[in-house]
Amino acid sequence: MQSEDFRNECNRLTGAPITAGKQLGLAVSGGPDSLAMLLLAHGAFPGAIAAATVDHGLRPEAAGEAEYVASLCADLDVPHAILTPAAPIEGNLQSEARKARYALLENWRAGNDLAWVATAHHADDQLETQLMRLMRGSGIDGLSAIRPVNDHVIRPLLNVRKAELETYLAKRGIEAAHDAGNEDTQFDRVRIRQMLADLPGYDPSRIAQSAAALREASEALKWVVRREAGKVVEDRGDAVSLLEIAYPPELLRRLVQLCLEEIEPGIAPRGEALDRFIDTLRSGRKARIGAILGETQDEDGSSSWRFTLAPPRKTG
Repeated sequence: MQSEDFRNECNRLTGAPITAGKQLGLAVSGGPDSLAMLLLAHGAFPGAIAAATVDHGLRPEAAGEAEYVASLCADLDVPHAILTPAAPIEGNLQSEARKARYALLENWRAGNDLAWVATAHHADDQLETQLMRLMRGSGIDGLSAIRPVNDHVIRPLLNVRKAELETYLAKRGIEAAHDAGNEDTQFDRVRIRQMLADLPGYDPSRIAQSAAALREASEALKWVVRREAGKVVEDRGDAVSLLEIAYPPELLRRLVQLCLEEIEPGIAPRGEALDRFIDTLRSGRKARIGAILGETQDEDGSSSWRFTLAPPRKTG
């Protein structure tokens, strides 16, 4: 990829040219992928980019890497910011760090009146994500993998192999930061990456084609659910009813999820937990998931279900 290709792909994803009045933000970690993106964007959109580096505070060397990116941006006359979370990252480190990173980037984007933020996810990341989710039993939504556009985030390098980005950077004499975490085999992604290391060359466009087909299927299901919900979901404020349950399993799951979210916004039951909840309702019994109680509105659970906030569990 060259700067012209990068410019064309960004403009395709955004649907409008990146200009000085509609700037592009870049998430630059200091690794080879994001540094290559920085150089590509600098050539593609002179005077219309800004960059940010997130230091999660998880690695001692991260602060130095952020300062290194800052110095490169200064040499390129690109505005740069170092973003740090307000509180330490805890729990599932990879998952929580990801949430913090995107929240920080969105606040930075909005605060600096940037139209978009580009990340450096590439074709190898896409394949790794699809395989990782496949092994975890993901459905259509999960297998659609990394989306090229998600709210204000664009990913213009999904059709580019990592090796191509590394070569591009090396030819320009730029050294990338080395994150030892990328070699830590306690993480699923690292193990999959090592497994794929000897995989013969593949066409990134084929991976993108499969991901796009799955995204289209996912969007089609969401469209059908929205249409059907208008017919069979009844919201009375303190209770939500699903008036018809004779649907194929995947549509029924999504309609039940929609009902649950009406009662408790943000609830996101998936997989076995949701299936158990539905199976219990089908048997004509009451079922509970999170803070929500599901009840059948007939004796055998075959026609309609009602969802409400469950009474507090008794203690003592």
